[in-house]
Amino acid sequence: MIHGAILVSAFLILWFLALFCLLPIGLGAVDPRTGAPLKAHLLLKAGIATAAAAVLWWIFYALILTGVVDL
Repeated sequence: MIHGAILVSAFLILWFLALFCLLPIGLGAVDPRTGAPLKAHLLLKAGIATAAAAVLWWIFYALILTGVVDL
C-alpha cells in the first residue's frame, strides 16, 4: 500500500525544485533602485512548474507501481 503522504510530499518537493529552477529564467529588465525584476512572470512560472512536477510525479508513481522503487 502506498501512503498518500509520500505521494503528496513527493509532488511538493518536485514542484518547489521546478519552481526554483525556473525563477532566474527570463527576468528581463531590473529596477535600478531595488534590483528586483520589473516583470518576473511568477504565475506563468508556477504553471510551468506545476506541469513539470506533474510529469515527474507520474514517472515516480509509475516506478513505484512497477516495483522499481520500493516503499
